[in-house]
Amino acid sequence: MIGYLDIPSGISGDMFLGCLVDAGWPIDNLRRVITAMKLHATEWSVEARPVMKGSMRATLLDVQAAEGHFHRHLADIRLMIESSDLSAAIKARAVAVFQRLANAEAKVHGSTPEAIHFHEVGGVDAIIDIVGTAAGLAELGIDKLYASPVPLGAGWAPTQHGQIPLPGPATLELLAGVGAPTRPAPGPGEWVTPTGAALLAEFATFEQPPMSIQKIGIGAGRKDAAWPNIARLWLGQPNREGQGTMVQLQTNIDDMNPQLFAAVAEKLMEAGASDVWLTPIQMKKNRPGVLFSVLAKAAKEMDLANIILRETTTLGVRVQSFGHRHEAKREIQSVQTAYGPLHVKLKYIDGKAIGAMPEYEDCKAMAAQNNVAVRVVWEACFVAAQELLGKLTKS
Repeated sequence: MIGYLDIPSGISGDMFLGCLVDAGWPIDNLRRVITAMKLHATEWSVEARPVMKGSMRATLLDVQAAEGHFHRHLADIRLMIESSDLSAAIKARAVAVFQRLANAEAKVHGSTPEAIHFHEVGGVDAIIDIVGTAAGLAELGIDKLYASPVPLGAGWAPTQHGQIPLPGPATLELLAGVGAPTRPAPGPGEWVTPTGAALLAEFATFEQPPMSIQKIGIGAGRKDAAWPNIARLWLGQPNREGQGTMVQLQTNIDDMNPQLFAAVAEKLMEAGASDVWLTPIQMKKNRPGVLFSVLAKAAKEMDLANIILRETTTLGVRVQSFGHRHEAKREIQSVQTAYGPLHVKLKYIDGKAIGAMPEYEDCKAMAAQNNVAVRVVWEACFVAAQELLGKLTKS
């Protein structure tokens, strides 16, 4: 099953939970998740109730937690999550969300992720929002989550650090980290919280997929507005027709500086190509040439063909359709290494993780930051990736 999170009025942690509960995730399951967190020293309650937002019905998730003064670091929250009775997969995804939050806060405040004090996002209610969302997505069987552009409003907001401009600095960093598309909010104010932005950054791909809709879950925001302050989670199955159809674009080139091919390939990958490769060939008049090949989804054909025509010396591009292809589910997660947090790509078959590999560009950037060989960082990330894979296969 796939999900599409339609957020015309923004998103927060409790709105996300409201969508999941409204879509059929039992509220008692959320309570069991919280119980598994062993929050013995904290009084908490979770209730879901139907409300009207303008003319639309939605589910409002009310998370209440009574605790004393908290002063949590990333290590404190990681220990809280990892010592719970939750599955390894849910714990890993929840920790990854907090890692993103720590990275964003550290950049905003000129600190390090380990030294950051979590304030608003370190309370038990925010922890429940994040861990609960990770669990709800897993238990509803949502293999892939997509999201609409993010609505951002202007203004000012009070925080532990004083007045800050909106959108919040951490929210912007989180969204910038994944290249999230944005649009103006329906009105001024904070409509996307740091918790909501972190959940989007970790779980969502920002595009609307072809799908057959089977169910809608509607979550309510706390604020009342001149418009329905809601988020909608569409659940269904991906449409096979068109979505999985692959095309191969090819052209023969014998009059182009070979140094330029790398730049063209980079642009094609950024535009959505699945793969780009070069094959040496012999062309007319015994000239050496290159067979320039691109594999992509059919929907990307025209965009990629235009890039090839514009960025190379060729006068034409051949296209061949391959029908659809079968794809393993993939998922990006963060792992900790001696050089800092890095992303790894997990491969799933039949819902089980069977492979984990470092993301090369992450390793390359971290190697430059630490002035060490890329190979050294890649190997450290590979070890951490296999440790994560081992945890997931045991869960």
